[in-house]
Amino acid sequence: MHTGDTIVAISTPPGHSGIGVVRLSGANAREIASKILRFHPGHEWKPWTAALADLVDAQGHVVDQVVATSFAAPRSYTAEDLVEISCHGSPVVLRFAIERAVLAGARLAEPGEFTLRAFLNGRIDLPQAEAVRDLIDATTLYQARVAARQMEGSVSRRIRPTKEQLLELIALLEAGIDFAEDDISVAPAEEILRRLRPIEQALRDLAATFDYGKLVHSGLTLAIVGRPNVGKSSLFNRLLEQDRAIVTAIPGTTRDLVSEVAAIDGIPIKFVDTAGIRPGQDLVETLGIERSYQAMADADLTLVVVDLSEPIEPGDIALIDRAKQQGRYILVGNKSDLPRVAEVSEEFVTVSAATGEGIDGLRERIAPVGAREQEPGFITSIRHQNLLRESIEALEQARKAVEFGIPHEMLLLDLYAALRPIDAITGATTADDILNRIFSTFCIGK
Repeated sequence: MHTGDTIVAISTPPGHSGIGVVRLSGANAREIASKILRFHPGHEWKPWTAALADLVDAQGHVVDQVVATSFAAPRSYTAEDLVEISCHGSPVVLRFAIERAVLAGARLAEPGEFTLRAFLNGRIDLPQAEAVRDLIDATTLYQARVAARQMEGSVSRRIRPTKEQLLELIALLEAGIDFAEDDISVAPAEEILRRLRPIEQALRDLAATFDYGKLVHSGLTLAIVGRPNVGKSSLFNRLLEQDRAIVTAIPGTTRDLVSEVAAIDGIPIKFVDTAGIRPGQDLVETLGIERSYQAMADADLTLVVVDLSEPIEPGDIALIDRAKQQGRYILVGNKSDLPRVAEVSEEFVTVSAATGEGIDGLRERIAPVGAREQEPGFITSIRHQNLLRESIEALEQARKAVEFGIPHEMLLLDLYAALRPIDAITGATTADDILNRIFSTFCIGK
């Protein structure tokens, strides 16, 4: 990308709408806008001011009446001169405005190039830039709030003190090496270890937040499994708060997977209702049961449902054992509104899909938000997680180097190796190919 060009793009989604926005950014943004717009006599560009204008063709014929808003560098989204032209939301008009701007000297923007320029111009750091994409992609209000906090710099604020501590330790050791000839004492091993511990622990604590951050960012897939007629479809409908799956007293009503996406406390969850698992009665039911097993294998979380009003059967135990082997699961005892017969030997959540009893407690077990909801600066990016692990590994090597009495010149190599991933999180030393990979996932116009 040539960052000196003036770029143009449509910043609103495709299709018909009341308003569509064409955005220009760069040193010639106002000049190009003046070539394609006709203002009232005496018009002057005033920063952060909107003005009425006509979008005209090469012959001066009016195509649309628009509102042009000017933002002056560095107080704009890109920290460059920026003009936003609000047209009526006709795709024909918006394409025409883009074509006129390109003929007047602008270049079509690449995906994410406006946000990339904001990053390159120092207006935002890399975690804030990535949060812009997350905010656009948010499907729940909670995801949007988390992304908004990251746009405000919550991750950067959390990692900054740790980086400062690491830089101070590097400076201390560098000074000791530089002035060794002057008999200036180098920090003893105990002092270095004392400084290393809080740095390593802070990074471990931040890396540990990814388990929850991944849940917030990507949600999870939840499979509901059990024998026929234990109430899987009723529970599925109750969790969704809608009659999505057919419920009857006939065993084997659900023959195929039924899925729906909903949110629990702001976490997007794909619920999958499965066929009742039993020895297949016919080919169709057998195929449905095979898909049930596959749904268990693919799910992030499995709800194994048992009927508390009937004795536990070998099929229930087999399903529980299978869920244990495959990963995270929750055992759910359904039909608590009926007299209890089942004897369950392990922890389970008691619910009644018919009355709604215990459903709120089950939702908390599925998506336990409260533990970290108030924690600032948790990470949601796998890129950040991998870089933190890389930094922690380098710090572990540094700690071992101190314990084995390795010379400080070699110890510094490990400390710099720990610093580089931290810089890559904030963008201080991020390679161009990583930047291109990140910003290519943005929509054009942002």
